[in-house]
Amino acid sequence: MSRGLTRRQFLETSAIAGGMLMAGCAAARKAAPAPAVVTAEDVGWPKLPPVKIHVVYVGLGGAWPKPEFDAKAEVVMFQKYLAGLQQRMGDVQFVGGELIPNDDQAAAALAATIGQPDALLLVHLAFGSGGPLLAFVNTGLPTAIFSQPFSGHDWMYVPQWQKAGKRVILVASRDYADIDRAAALLRVPVRMRQSKILVVGGPRGTAPACSPEMVKERFGAEMIPITGPEIMDAHKAVDLAAAEAEAEGYWIRPAKRIVEPPRAEIVNSARLYLATRNLMIRHGARAVTSSLCMGKPAKGCLTFSKLGDLGLVGTCEGDMDSVLTQLLFGYAFGVPGFVTDPLFDTSKNAVIHAHCVSPTKMDGPAGERAPFILRTHRDDNHGAALEVELRVGQEITCAKLANLNTMLLSAQKIIEIPDFDDRGCRTQITAQVADARKMLQNWGSGVIEKEGMMTLLHRVVFYGNHVQGVNQLAQLMGIKVVMEG
Repeated sequence: MSRGLTRRQFLETSAIAGGMLMAGCAAARKAAPAPAVVTAEDVGWPKLPPVKIHVVYVGLGGAWPKPEFDAKAEVVMFQKYLAGLQQRMGDVQFVGGELIPNDDQAAAALAATIGQPDALLLVHLAFGSGGPLLAFVNTGLPTAIFSQPFSGHDWMYVPQWQKAGKRVILVASRDYADIDRAAALLRVPVRMRQSKILVVGGPRGTAPACSPEMVKERFGAEMIPITGPEIMDAHKAVDLAAAEAEAEGYWIRPAKRIVEPPRAEIVNSARLYLATRNLMIRHGARAVTSSLCMGKPAKGCLTFSKLGDLGLVGTCEGDMDSVLTQLLFGYAFGVPGFVTDPLFDTSKNAVIHAHCVSPTKMDGPAGERAPFILRTHRDDNHGAALEVELRVGQEITCAKLANLNTMLLSAQKIIEIPDFDDRGCRTQITAQVADARKMLQNWGSGVIEKEGMMTLLHRVVFYGNHVQGVNQLAQLMGIKVVMEG
């Protein structure tokens, strides 16, 4: 018996039907050139204040690095580099810059008067006992220590402090670019405290993640409840002409193809994005999740995709665990997340990630848009959703913060776009893992067990291998990391 059309054959033939529905406009669209970089601030979100990172240079010289070491000249080089980094990052401010000897008394005196920056960057220049660095670590501020080779042996105490629960990371490197990555991680705790999350229709996920009080206590983020009627009213308040312009400019013209959804459905989805944008700006929110996203006034697929493109967070099905995961990764690594419903293909030692909410700028707001096709939502063949052509060969990180305290993590690599009889959610990738059978048997790793299907199932995919960065971030924020596969 015939299995019918494959996904690829289905798309080719459906494009013809789609062209009839769209008056001939949908059958042969080509991806438009990448638009100029547009961030959340460009479309109305207020700019967050810069994160203040206090810099201290520790050590004047001596036996290590060498007797004739010129600490002041070294500081000048670092200060010049940090000035450029501040300009490149755009949302950090390096303050301080004191040069002190590597002794307990000088460190204790400065640590006691350092004030209230958001974080500390300690540049270890010369040999000491480790005690001076610990004086700053003990302030409780998120702290990064940059220690070049031959600065001394103070680095060896840091793992002990980490095991004792100190919020400190060590960057033992001669590459100044590693300071960039450390500074990005130092931003995260303060950005989480500044985050507000709209929760439409009630939260879902692990019990701690669904508790506004626990989320506030753990990360400082605020959950703001939004009702279904509020969304309906916001949707009605959006001018139809504005929705038409949004749909045409961001979705219809750039689409590679439009298969099923009529223009009116795409416009309605664009109207929901504008309504959600307005609510988020009104409440000062950087993230939104909705347990009503597959109902009225429109499906949330296009809304959540564009929010990701802007460097914000939009998450389906009320999934608070995935919202927090996306916020952490976005602040730390500058990339949006694709919330997926994973399934396994052990014949390829792989996981298939499938859903309808992928951003089109998975490299971040400054990246190019991936080619995409406008489809219906596959579960019911209604609404407007995306089939995004994610990059084959791309390394990815699959993650989920669970119970506010444990990050489930794995490194994967996209090996193909599945073509399996047009089954399942629209955007799909096959990703190779270390051991698919082991991962399948250990799914959830004992961290997620009794929660509902969505909570156990969902994971978030990010472009890039961020395993090392996540482990450092976890050290700064007191999160346990569990490798899933």
